[in-house]
Amino acid sequence: MKSPDHKETGAYYTPDAVAESLLKWVITNQNDRLIDPSCGDGRFLLEHRNCVGIEQDDAAAKLAIERAPWALVHEGDFFSWATNTPERFDCAAGNPPFIRYQTFKGEIRQTALNLCAKVGAKFNGLASSWAPFLVATATLLQPGGRMAFVVPAEIGHAPYSAPLIEYLAANFATVHIVAVREKLFPNLSEDCWLLYAGGFGQQTREIRFTALSKFKPMATPPKTFISVPLDDWRSTWGKRLRPFLIQSDARDLYRAAIFEKEAQRFENIANIGIGYVTGANSFFHLRPSEAIQLGIPKQFLHPTVRNGRALPARHLTTQTVEKWHRDDEQVLLLKIPKTGNVPASVARYLDTEAGHTARLAYKCRVRDPWYSVPDVRTPDFFLSYMSGLSANLVRNDAGCTCTNSVHSVQVREGVDISFLLDAWESPFTKLSCELEGHPLGGGMLKLEPREAGQVALPSQSLIERFNPEIVDEALSTLRQWRHYAAAQ
Repeated sequence: MKSPDHKETGAYYTPDAVAESLLKWVITNQNDRLIDPSCGDGRFLLEHRNCVGIEQDDAAAKLAIERAPWALVHEGDFFSWATNTPERFDCAAGNPPFIRYQTFKGEIRQTALNLCAKVGAKFNGLASSWAPFLVATATLLQPGGRMAFVVPAEIGHAPYSAPLIEYLAANFATVHIVAVREKLFPNLSEDCWLLYAGGFGQQTREIRFTALSKFKPMATPPKTFISVPLDDWRSTWGKRLRPFLIQSDARDLYRAAIFEKEAQRFENIANIGIGYVTGANSFFHLRPSEAIQLGIPKQFLHPTVRNGRALPARHLTTQTVEKWHRDDEQVLLLKIPKTGNVPASVARYLDTEAGHTARLAYKCRVRDPWYSVPDVRTPDFFLSYMSGLSANLVRNDAGCTCTNSVHSVQVREGVDISFLLDAWESPFTKLSCELEGHPLGGGMLKLEPREAGQVALPSQSLIERFNPEIVDEALSTLRQWRHYAAAQ
């Protein structure tokens, strides 16, 4: 991609072999008119003489013009340009900027979303820039046009990727997603896949999906692929492609299990949410020695789980909390009610320099009173938010609360949970966590609350009927795809 500030602009340049392959996928003859909507330093423009590039970074645009003087390079925002241009193209290729929603904002974002909505692609507020980029690019194609792009692996699981895939399927004869396990960008924590769409102006009822262990130069999209019916992608797999990384027998087993009458999703058993947010963790979390020195009454202190690393296996007991106290760890939440008198010792602490700094933090200054942390609950279980080998479910036998670094699990009324911990530790449920969760980078597995809610919990009789070798192989495969072994 482009621009010196990679983190700000989502800019990482494409390896030559990848760029050359994507161009071969879409260019059928030298007369084809090509557009690269985020041309960076002109890497894609170098390979074709009849081309147009758009680049918002001035320095990168000048470099693209120097490297490919035959190309027409427009400097400026692509979405504004795409909204107003009458130009149309035979093909498109490139590496769109991967800018997360936090920095993809303002007028540019609104222009992008408006353009996409007009053609039926409605993205939510969490959409990163690359997905609208591809929709906007497709609108510039001639009938029969083709495009090939580097895309984040989030296309296989992120909710905001679903409107993109729906749009592509409704407007192209072929939609082919190529997953690549070995990193295309070794210095980037984000995994990247490849996307090909051909036959603009037509539609398809399937997604072609290919999983490769490593990239190799290809003159055409892979000839070997799985045909994923759109209806199956939508209903069975929750608009996710991660299940197609595993072997077909494991996928068949999982499909059969989730439709068994005895099987349950985690959300049917419990409500899964995030813990509290203080806005100023170092101020609101005290060490036992600090609490004693400050004279904070015990009723204003609540033991808490600060992160998933603090969780033991299966049960969090008072013995563990006592050890935290002996080790003088920063695990006591200053829990002050919204109403009522504040003891003098607490008032003095609130009036310290640290207190005056804390009250200026955004989360503190927008609540009333600033010192009362909301949403402090004592859940039945804790669930690790980000995990290494596997997600950890722990029963809360110590009456602790937790920060938003850990999921808070509250069992639904009247539900029998005697089987829960054993079921959670079964290889099948570990596999379900991998399929319903997603890689974070550094080998980590991340489970958002909505993803955790979809984790499948089989009955004991179902577990006994599964072929453990199939489950274990699939589990190992998904851990390899999130690079867990390589991170150890």
